[in-house]
Formats: sequence, structure tokens, C-alpha cells
Amino acid sequence: MTKFIHNFKLLKAASLILLMIFATTTLHSQAYTKEELQDSIAQQPYFSIHKDNFLVTGVPTNKSINSATANAKYQISFKQILTRSKLPLDTYLFLTYTQKSFWNIYEDSFPFKDINFNPSIAIGKFFYDKENRLKGVGTLSFEHESNGRDSIASRSWNRINVEYTTGIYKNTVASFKAWLPFAYKEGNPDLLEYVGLGQINVSHTYRPDKLIFDLRLRKGLNFEGKGSVRARVYYNPFSNNISNQYLMLEWYVGQAEGLLNYQQSQSMIRIGYVIRTNEFRWFNGRKK
Repeated sequence: MTKFIHNFKLLKAASLILLMIFATTTLHSQAYTKEELQDSIAQQPYFSIHKDNFLVTGVPTNKSINSATANAKYQISFKQILTRSKLPLDTYLFLTYTQKSFWNIYEDSFPFKDINFNPSIAIGKFFYDKENRLKGVGTLSFEHESNGRDSIASRSWNRINVEYTTGIYKNTVASFKAWLPFAYKEGNPDLLEYVGLGQINVSHTYRPDKLIFDLRLRKGLNFEGKGSVRARVYYNPFSNNISNQYLMLEWYVGQAEGLLNYQQSQSMIRIGYVIRTNEFRWFNGRKK
């Protein structure tokens, strides 16, 4: 536990340093105009990536390393747009599906320890400033997440989300997400003690298509150190970048990385392959 607390404090300190680096960059990218954005959206496919799609493997830093504690994690995530500015107030409707799995590939028979299923339906809207330039993207969604098990291993929760994404500095995008949970007390009655009522995600592009830093913070509903910090570094080692492919280094510290053992504290470092989402690429400015 002492080692975990040390790692958690260390990662929080690193997070603050990273945010300070973001804050030193005060020049904004040339934002898309409403007309330019609508043209860009019209050229995009209806079916696309939603969150990162990845396969990573790694080891714990807060406990002994063996075949039971080392593992792999993979995620598939996609988005299907149902309408494009066809609804009132220029909103659009879309579906998403994300599946995250924890895979004990170093144990005999390679068992899956936990699989989390996460569908949602959402309404999105673009916001513009007085000069008709892109200011932010807001979404209102209904989201379900469960591990598909029964009896005492069953874990699930539902929530209504409000999320706002905006560019805060040059090449830096922040997402602020809050949720109103319901139908979660059977199987995981104290879940909010670990996931809280929202999260903040900050992503900074240090070199376009080459090097990106990403940080996500959650704080549980408690006066203790429950919650999570997830830091990611994306690096493209090749001369070009086809389909947003990167190598990803991830450090996860806290609880509730998966639903099954959401109360368990952990510190995991993993590395692997990722097809990174570019869902909010417009905030990095127009390419010249």
C-alpha cells in the first residue's frame, strides 16, 4: 500500500507538471469557421473510431510481477453517425460502442479476467464564437456499462452524461465530462466512491502525427485517495503516419480500471499498439 501511495503521489506530481507545460503555450490554433467545419464533416464517413483502439501489455509497479499480475488489455471502439445536422438546433445523433478486455495472456489457457461492454446513444452539437469560429463540442448521452456476468460477479451501471470538449491552448484539447448515474447499486453499490461523478481529459499534441501526451483524471466521492489517474504517451516511430497508428505507453494508477475488481488499487504500466481516435482533430487548427 505504501508503494501504491508513493506511485499515486508521483503520478499526480507528474500530472501537475504536464498541465503547467500546457499552460505555458498560450497561442491558439487558427480555428475552423462554421462553413469550413461543415465541409469537413460532410466529407467524413458515417462509421468511424470513437475511443482509442489498442492492444497493450504490461506489469504492475505496486506488487510482485508474475503470470497472474502481468496482463494484456485491449479495446475496440467505434461510432456510427445517424444524422448530420438534421435535428433541431443543428444537433446530430450518433451511436457508440466500446469494449474493453483484460486478458491474462501469461497464465495457462490465456483466460480473460474481465470484459466490459459500453454502448451509448448521444446527441452532439458544435458551438461557435461571435466570429462563427469553432469554440467547442457538446454531447448529451445515455450510456450503459456492464461486464456481462451474473450472480455475485455481476457489475453494471447506467448514466446520463454531459460532456464539453474545447481547445484550451495551442494543440491542447480538454474534455470535461459529468454524469448522473442510476441503476447501479445492485452488484456495485459503492461504485461512485471510486469513479466519482465526472472526469477531465487533457490531450496535448507536441508534434503533429508524431508525439502526443494525454492525461485523464477521476476523483471518487470520498475524502480519501480513491479515484484514478491515467497518463498516456503516443509516439509514431515511422516517417509517416497511416490511419493514426502509434505506439502507446500507458500508466494507470488508482481503482476501477475494470468493473469486476473496481475496489482494487493498482498501478499498471503497459505498452503496445494503438489506432488513436481523431474525433476532435478540428481543435488542432486547420492544416496549411
